[in-house]
Amino acid sequence: MRADRYLWSVRLFKTRGLAAEALKKGKVTMDEVRIKASRVMSPGAQFQITYLGYKRQFKVLALPVSRVGAKLVPDLLVETTAQSELDRRDQLAAAKGFGSHRVVGRPTKKDRRDIEDFMS
Repeated sequence: MRADRYLWSVRLFKTRGLAAEALKKGKVTMDEVRIKASRVMSPGAQFQITYLGYKRQFKVLALPVSRVGAKLVPDLLVETTAQSELDRRDQLAAAKGFGSHRVVGRPTKKDRRDIEDFMS
């Protein structure tokens, strides 16, 4: 099964196009080598997906016939990511929301009500 179709089938990417784009950009590797969308995935293969700031590793257990439900994914794929990478992912997720401010512009209806309550 093609790599882009496999990644989409086991729900690592929302669409096959996004999977193909990640492969084209070199975000998916096998043995530290970039793979193409046409690469044939087989049971036992190990691959790595690079995200912004961390990496996740997976091992192929079986190949699906088509896209499977979320409950069937553990039968086809196992995540072998190191705990340090998972911790890094959690830290990045926590830091992402920290200090974010709403874009300055026209006030929302709630903001307007709050301003009117404050002024009166």
